[in-house]
Amino acid sequence: MKHPSSAVCHSLLRGAAVLVACLALWACAAKPPTPEWQMNAHGAARKATEAYLSGDSRVAQLEWDRARAEVARTGRPDLLARVELMRCAAQVASLVVEACTGFEALRTDATPEDQAYADYLAGRLDSAGASRLPEPQRSAWSGGPASLESVADPLSRLVAAGVWVKTGRDTAPMLAVAADAASAQGWRRPLLAWLTLSAQRAEQRGEVEVGAMIRRRLAAMEQGKGR
Repeated sequence: MKHPSSAVCHSLLRGAAVLVACLALWACAAKPPTPEWQMNAHGAARKATEAYLSGDSRVAQLEWDRARAEVARTGRPDLLARVELMRCAAQVASLVVEACTGFEALRTDATPEDQAYADYLAGRLDSAGASRLPEPQRSAWSGGPASLESVADPLSRLVAAGVWVKTGRDTAPMLAVAADAASAQGWRRPLLAWLTLSAQRAEQRGEVEVGAMIRRRLAAMEQGKGR
């Protein structure tokens, strides 16, 4: 029996590689594309959050309206509730003390996980609901304010810090971590809030020099705003 020549072997291998590549392309083509509404809603929510944190309320409102409109196309109130939670999380990260009324109007149809997250943002979560939180917030909840620096995502870090302020468990180191997180991202709105609170807390403790240093940071931000 003759063995196939080297050229034949190489030809067969090339043919097999082409076949594998074609099958891979076919598999990708067979996968349903991401729905347009989902891509649009995700992009709008991301832009809205960034605009809000940067201090651009007008653009933030326009993008939140766009995100809600895209999700509304599905007729799913649970998804609309999730959009409202994203908006409220950005507010908590910026120390804005407001009820999450948009979510509460949709709470009945929200998932248990989203209901727990809403309670968390409001500062009224119990231990039983903590297990339903997203991982970064669950870790922050169990670890307390001292664990804030271990939360990698900057927005999650600010949200956790905002919850600790709401529940009256903030500490000076925690406030500094939150301010640094906002500063590193260039998020003007939360940075103003966290520096202002830090200055107030320092002055209440009688730490005049620390308070003055923080006030200088606030003044530098105002100078940059006018340029």
